[in-house]
Formats: sequence, structure tokens, C-alpha cells
Amino acid sequence: MFVIVGIVMLFGCVFGFYVLHHGPMAPIIEAAPTELGTILGAGIAAMLIGNSLETLKGVGAGIGKTLSGPAYHKQEFMDTIFLVVKLFKVFKAEGAVALEAHIENPESSAIFSEFPKLLKDHALIAMIADTIRLLVTSNQPPKPEAVEDYLNVAIRNHHTAALKPAEAMAALEGALPALGIVACVLGVVKTMGAISEPPPVLGALIGGALVGTFLGVFLAYGIVGPLSQRMKQIVDEEGEIYQVAKFALIGHLQGYPVPLIIEQARAAINHHSQPTFAEVFDGLRGK
Repeated sequence: MFVIVGIVMLFGCVFGFYVLHHGPMAPIIEAAPTELGTILGAGIAAMLIGNSLETLKGVGAGIGKTLSGPAYHKQEFMDTIFLVVKLFKVFKAEGAVALEAHIENPESSAIFSEFPKLLKDHALIAMIADTIRLLVTSNQPPKPEAVEDYLNVAIRNHHTAALKPAEAMAALEGALPALGIVACVLGVVKTMGAISEPPPVLGALIGGALVGTFLGVFLAYGIVGPLSQRMKQIVDEEGEIYQVAKFALIGHLQGYPVPLIIEQARAAINHHSQPTFAEVFDGLRGK
């Protein structure tokens, strides 16, 4: 929502005040299709050269998320705590063998199936299942410190991969002003070929060339850069759910009481999405 409002304000402020100061829109409108084709076409081509197909798909998905917002909110963070607590309840009550079917095939697990939205995040479910698997397959309980090291590496690698689309957009932001200059230079070359034309014709040609520089800077710092920044923010916000799972898992391995596990997991959540202690504790009593 704010993305759309921001874009409307951006165009309104830039072009609205330009028109208010009696700036003619005709030269911009006339030159824009060619200049945009050059700048955006070259920018997209550069992205194709410098990124994998997976990253390019992530760019499209990331732009969509700037409109819809992060996938995870208060309920999903609470569900992550509920899921881990429930798995460890089964472990304590029925033993490691009872968990084997759940972790080997989470999609058909009665426990995991209670949280369908979390099931869609294969990386999160794999991280939880793999950690629980250490309890099932080990002759002795793994050291919590060693498990925490493993989780930190897994989370860092996932976060690094998730940031690649935002980094690709940031690279496009840096390239667009230069590509605008390229379009401008081509316009100047065209103008020099018509140097014998009268001043009104030359003025129109030069104005059209300068539109390329304007559009490159406008797109970079007005649209692509802010979208890149928002994409990064969303990745960071969604990444909090992995920290929640980590603290819940490590807390159980350390043998901490449930209230302390709740507080550790809550501490990893931004204040906008953070549930209260009572919400989590009351929710656990219903599970």
C-alpha cells in the first residue's frame, strides 16, 4: 500500500511541480519511449548477464512482496514456537522413536500439518526437522552449543541466499544513472549529425537526449533503489522466524523452562509483530 502511495507522490512531486513551473511535458513524452527502451532494456540485459535464473525469479517475487508485505506476522511467529514445543512434548512423553515419522515426512505429519503456512517454508521446516533428527539418531543428546553453531550457519546461508534478489536490484540502481548517460550520449551523437538544422530543431534534439539522463537518475533513486531497500527489509523481517525457531530449539536442548524459552523466542521478533508473553503462553495451553 505504502509503495503505491510513495510512487504516486514521487510522480506527483517531480512532474507536478515541473508543470507548475511551466515546464513543457511534450519533449519528455516524445523522448520517453525511446530513452526508456534503451535504459530499461540495457538494465534488464545486465541483470540477465549477472544473475542466475533463481535470483531473477526472486526479483519478481520480491517486488510482489513490496506490495503485499512480509509473509510472516504475529500468528506465524507464535505458530513456530507452538510447533517446536509440541514436537518436544512428544519427545518427552513418547520418546525419540515417536518423532521419526514426523521429521522424515513433515508433509504427512499430523503435528506439522497443524501449521499449513509454515509447511510452505521448506527451509524452515527442514531446519526444524534436521535439528530434531539429531535427537532421534544420536546415541547421546547433542551438545546445545554445537547445535547452535549448526543453526547459525544454516540461518546465515539461507539469509545470504534470500538477499540476492535485493542485491540484484541494488546493482540495477547503481547501473541506471550510467545507462541514462549512455542514452544521453547516443542522443548527442544524433544531435551532432543534425548540426546544420535550425536552433529549434537542435534544441528539441538536445532536450530529448537530456531526458535519458533524467530518466536514468529518476528510475534509480526514485523507484529501483527504494524497492531494493524495501525488499531487503522484508527479507530481514521474514528471517526473524528462523531465529525464533533457533531459540525455541536451543532452549529445549538446554532444558530451560517453557517461560524462558518463550521470552528468548519473543526477543528475536520485531516489536510490530511481537506477540505478548500471555498470547504465547495461553496459546500453548490450548495446544
